[in-house]
Amino acid sequence: QVQLIQSGGGSVQPGGSLKLSCWASGNTFMITPKTMAWYRQTPGAQRELVATITSSGITNYAESVKGRFTISRNDAKTTIFLQMNNLKDEDTAVYYCNLPPRHWGRGAQVTVAS
Repeated sequence: QVQLIQSGGGSVQPGGSLKLSCWASGNTFMITPKTMAWYRQTPGAQRELVATITSSGITNYAESVKGRFTISRNDAKTTIFLQMNNLKDEDTAVYYCNLPPRHWGRGAQVTVAS
């Protein structure tokens, strides 16, 4: 059994920074070989892919966050991070970590407002 435990989030002014963490606990054989991801969702909208990272560290980003967000993974490959810099109002959302195919974190609210 795998659980994704998130931490981080909060409120910040535009231009500020926040960092999210997601620890995957459980069977490491189910965790370490897989690509992990961050998604976000706003009320009434579909969940949107923000960034992914493979087990070898290859990253991919949504166009809207490129150059501002950085996804990373610890050496044990069981924890991922999302460093969010130069945050904008439109980054306000609930952020979820994902381990395919069906494991999700509980979500963390990120609010960007003056």
